[in-house]
Amino acid sequence: MNAASSQLDVIGNNIANSQTVGFKSGSVTFADMFAGSKVGLGVTVASVNQDFKDGTTTTTNRGLDVAISGQGFFRM
Repeated sequence: MNAASSQLDVIGNNIANSQTVGFKSGSVTFADMFAGSKVGLGVTVASVNQDFKDGTTTTTNRGLDVAISGQGFFRM
């Protein structure tokens, strides 16, 4: 139940920010839970990952708007 709640949180965040410039979507990876030798006790969140693929670049004609093409981050 907690794992499903975490997934819904990530999905909700993706939807809420889908129109935010520069937003990178997230995804949840699940893993099986084991207690001793018992199998089938459910799942847990293994990780929450962000997708860093290039998004769409939009020309704004504003001198202070910048973008990176390819790998990298802005250092501030």
